[in-house]
Amino acid sequence: MRTLTDDTFTEGVRAGAVLVEFTASWCPPCRMIEPVLAELDRELDAVDFAKIDTDDNPRTARDLGVLGMPTLQLYRDGELVAQLVGARPKAQLMAWLEPHL
Repeated sequence: MRTLTDDTFTEGVRAGAVLVEFTASWCPPCRMIEPVLAELDRELDAVDFAKIDTDDNPRTARDLGVLGMPTLQLYRDGELVAQLVGARPKAQLMAWLEPHL
């Protein structure tokens, strides 16, 4: 899973399908979903997984209206195509992703 910053976000979601987790170190649900996202990252070649820490990179979260963590945003060639707020089990994340793959 790549790490994005305020400075690298736009370029980081520009090509292909990219799932971005908006996270924070103090967020228990974020810590819960990390292993699930790591597993999906290993299993899904069609999606590039990335994360951005909202405490260290508040501009991107603010500009995109991200208020809760974790927020998952799926981009296709730089365009936001889906968003999900909150931790979910693997099966629910797969069901959410499948229509966009």
